[in-house]
Order: sequence, then C-alpha cells, then structure tokens
Amino acid sequence: MSLQIPRPIDPSLHPLVTGNYRLATPAIEAFYELVTRCLRYRIMGALIYGPSRIGKTRAIEYMRLLLAREYPKMTSYHAQCEHKPRHAEAPFFANLLEAVGDHNPNTGTSSAKRTRLSLRIREAAARAGSGTVLLFCDEAQRYNENEYEWLRDVHDALDRQQIKLFTFLVGQEELLAQKTALQVACKTQTQPAKLAGCWSLCLCVCLSSRAVRRVASFTPQTAGGCVPSAGARSQNVYARRLPVHNQQGTASRG
Repeated sequence: MSLQIPRPIDPSLHPLVTGNYRLATPAIEAFYELVTRCLRYRIMGALIYGPSRIGKTRAIEYMRLLLAREYPKMTSYHAQCEHKPRHAEAPFFANLLEAVGDHNPNTGTSSAKRTRLSLRIREAAARAGSGTVLLFCDEAQRYNENEYEWLRDVHDALDRQQIKLFTFLVGQEELLAQKTALQVACKTQTQPAKLAGCWSLCLCVCLSSRAVRRVASFTPQTAGGCVPSAGARSQNVYARRLPVHNQQGTASRG
C-alpha cells in the first residue's frame, strides 16, 4: 500500500508556481489605512508615490481584493494611465471607459465617451447598492493638467448624481513633484471636494522596502473637524487582514 498522501492540488497549479497570489507588507497596510481613512472622513482622494518597479501596481490589486472583502458594496476600478505622445480628451476617456469595463471604449465622440463613462459607473454603483466608488489611477505621473481637469469633471458629474468618487493617484516620485509645482503655481486646493480628490493630499505613502514615510504637510479639514494623525501600528498588524481571495478564488496569504 502506498504511503504517499495525495496532494489536494496539482503542484503546477499552486499559487506560488503560477504567481497568482498577493502578499501584504507594512507599506501596503499603510496604503490600506490611508484609503479607509479617506473613506471614513470623506476625503475625496489622496496621492501615493514610490520608486519604479517596487510593486505599486500589485499593491493596487491587493487593495481592490481586500476592499471587495471588507466593503462588498463599494465599487472600485483600476485605470492604467498610458504614455501618449500628445494628451487628448478622446484617448483619456477611452482609457477610463476601458477601466470600467465598457465593451467599446474607443467608440463615439469625446462628449459621448464622457456621458457613457458616468453611465457605466452609475450602473455599477446601482448594482452594488452603494453610491461610493473608488478609482485607482496607476502611473498617474503621466497625467498633465488638462487630464486632471477632465478627471475633476468626471467627479463633478457623478456628484450631481449622488455618487461619491474617491480618486487615488498612484505613481512614481515625479507625481509628488507635479503636486509641488501646482502648489507653487497656486493651482491646487486643500479642500478635497473642490478638486475632485486629485490633489487633496492626506498622506503620501512611499511604497518602498524600507519604513513607510509620512510626508503630509497638512491634514484637510472635514465637517467633523480635523483628521486625526495615524498612530503607530504594530509590526504584525497587516497579518490580521489575510487571507484575501483573488478573482480566481485562490487565497493570498501574508
């Protein structure tokens, strides 16, 4: 009689082999805390930056998986900002339409794409049963000032339909430089609702392998008062939220 214990899954299909898993880190936990603080205090967005190739995109994927478990009625989207030789309205809205799952993102005029984007988000929010939507813009340092204005237009259009869009700009360190340049030019606002969350900075979380750095220069005011500062967190705090299941149903463990 064979003493070999049958494996519950083919080794070639194991998440460690396929790469189909996500690991939490202290930086990702700080990212999650930032997002939940924005939701709790109605801060309509934040900026998250870090060096290239350190896992910002994977962090967004983990964030969406965890949010789907903790806040099942909220809708979240992941928009991959594309490098373009010129910045035009039609490609910008086509990119967002692709992120929200539109089947024909390149069809129609710029105005039609704007309308369709709001419609798709409104439909998804209605299906989920919540008026809260999160948008993670990956590689957001590729945006220019016009694209931030178009993003604000999206926020304002949804706000008129009683849908709150929380926008999180995730990108390389140039993103912080863009914010600083706009501040110098007096083109940023500290009241988050007025700027659609694009530059309503609460915390800048540097997603590096070292300790997470907080570089917030202010805490935005809310209707309920000041946002309290984040307290020190224990080293194993990020382990409490796992496992997280990905879209294929495989558990991610930290």
